[in-house]
Amino acid sequence: MATYAELVKRRNEIMTRAIGFDFAQFENGGLAFDYERMMSNAGYSLAEMTRIQKDVGVGDTPLLELRNITRLARKFAPPGKGARIFLKDEASNPSGSFKARRAAISVYHAARKGYKGVAAATSGNYGAAVASQAAMRGLKCIILQEVYDSRGIGQPEILEKGRACEAYGAEVLQLTVGPELFALFLGVLDETGFFNASLYTPFGIAGIETLGVELSEQLVARTGRNPDVVVVTHAGGGNVTGTARGLQKAGAHSTQIIGASVDLSGLHMASDKDFNRKSFTTGHTGFGMPFTTWPDRTDVPRNAARSLRYLDRYVTVTQGEAFYVTEMLAQLEGLERGPAGNIALAAAFVLAQELDAEQTIVVQETEYTGAGKHPNAQMAFAREQGIEVRLGDPRDSKPGTNIIIPEQAEQLSVREVNLDDLRRSYLRNALERKNGVPLSEIEIEFLCEDSRASREFVLRMAQGYVS
Repeated sequence: MATYAELVKRRNEIMTRAIGFDFAQFENGGLAFDYERMMSNAGYSLAEMTRIQKDVGVGDTPLLELRNITRLARKFAPPGKGARIFLKDEASNPSGSFKARRAAISVYHAARKGYKGVAAATSGNYGAAVASQAAMRGLKCIILQEVYDSRGIGQPEILEKGRACEAYGAEVLQLTVGPELFALFLGVLDETGFFNASLYTPFGIAGIETLGVELSEQLVARTGRNPDVVVVTHAGGGNVTGTARGLQKAGAHSTQIIGASVDLSGLHMASDKDFNRKSFTTGHTGFGMPFTTWPDRTDVPRNAARSLRYLDRYVTVTQGEAFYVTEMLAQLEGLERGPAGNIALAAAFVLAQELDAEQTIVVQETEYTGAGKHPNAQMAFAREQGIEVRLGDPRDSKPGTNIIIPEQAEQLSVREVNLDDLRRSYLRNALERKNGVPLSEIEIEFLCEDSRASREFVLRMAQGYVS
């Protein structure tokens, strides 16, 4: 394999060959690029994506009304409040999560273009989804995972997902946490000539649009109207972006999009020390915050997942609250599902109490559960790392120090994330890349669109960074 310096020097060449197009064609100069033209470059209509996914058993997942959980939420809501809570059961997909929608389009495209295999760098459900789809299409598959800290101790949830990838026939390369993942991934793409089935290409994001469309159509069929609120577990931003775009294409323009993450503030995701002091490997602020404030920190030159364009509101819950709601879903609704979707459900339980009883709130996805993904495994692992796990008030939670499970449902709450603060962080990150050069008009327009901020907001921020 080539050296790190050689690979980085050839990054654009490697990426262009591994994705099949050059991102440079979308650049508009400086900070700006043509996002919608890049998305349309995926080349598949909604009807075509639905057909592609249906051919491999992806999509058309059930929309379930959580009647017992709704009744419980109404016990704590003011009179006349307590929206009906629905759940889109994406665990019904072949690999057990909504990520099958992303993978189905990427792998189909790779097969159509004659690639011999696909590769992806992911420690989450997406690896299993890519491996599953590759098996269906007769392609080879390599998945790279960050699994271990420097002591060789691995996250149980990531190990669980690695086993799933191997079960589908993928080759799994497991690493310790650190900066070498990107270099190794470039090397794999360079040596194999495989397709880069990144989470963040237009193919991967467009594949989620079918979820937003289905969600709208199913709820309209059940209730006669679009959802008032859709709650999406927020990590790298693809889930928010694809679902919101699908809802818009279905005509659900007034539906509020709320992102939800587990609060892991104070823990650094690239830190060897902190790596095993978290009990959630996705759907947490360690991904949600940095990817919101600078999306282009990914394994592709321009990230198609851009959550600030679509978020109406962003809230967090604690680890203990998400674990509590996992048991709530199993014991009240008879559905045992994995951790990620239950982050959004924990938020939805609280948010439903703010809404009128005739309104609807939809939790946008579930995922499968398994030995390493189950709360018991995660809490046992936390105790082994010296983290206190106990019942109590979740407001006393401190990420990396304790996990506090609520003693009763009325203790569940959400914490607001100020979207304007995230916009300021995004704009600071963008403006620092200008090195004092004034913004062009096209850059100003792009920053307004990408941060969903007013022109005045962007120009106020620019005053402190542009001479």
